[in-house]
Amino acid sequence: MTVLLVEDNPNDLELTLHALERGRLGNRVDVVRDGVEALDYLFGKGNYAHRDVTDLPRVVFLDLKLPFITGVEVLREIRADPRTSRLAVVILTSSAEDQDLQACYALGVNSYIVKPVDIDQFFAAIQQVGAYWLILNRPEQLA
Repeated sequence: MTVLLVEDNPNDLELTLHALERGRLGNRVDVVRDGVEALDYLFGKGNYAHRDVTDLPRVVFLDLKLPFITGVEVLREIRADPRTSRLAVVILTSSAEDQDLQACYALGVNSYIVKPVDIDQFFAAIQQVGAYWLILNRPEQLA
């Protein structure tokens, strides 16, 4: 099981990786740091032209406030392509803004999580979300 983590904040990246590791969630976590890199990864372009695009991650943990292309735009591209339209996408963001929440659900996000500020709550949230998407949830078998 692969998790794609799209996160540009080094502190949040480190904490998320540590929480996933500590919870023993996911065999592999691939990390990209901006929206362009996320789309390149998913669609096999740029530095990821060699990647087998049929090997989709089990879940994408996607930040909203990203350089170059926002998380909302990444989500829009994921949902617009038949190869990735049903991919599980979980927004992990510091934004509690209603417009962001509404935009993501309008585009078909699977879950929207506001990152807790407290480190223990952050770890718990990541581990719970990870456990659900990687262990408890039975995914559709995507082609």
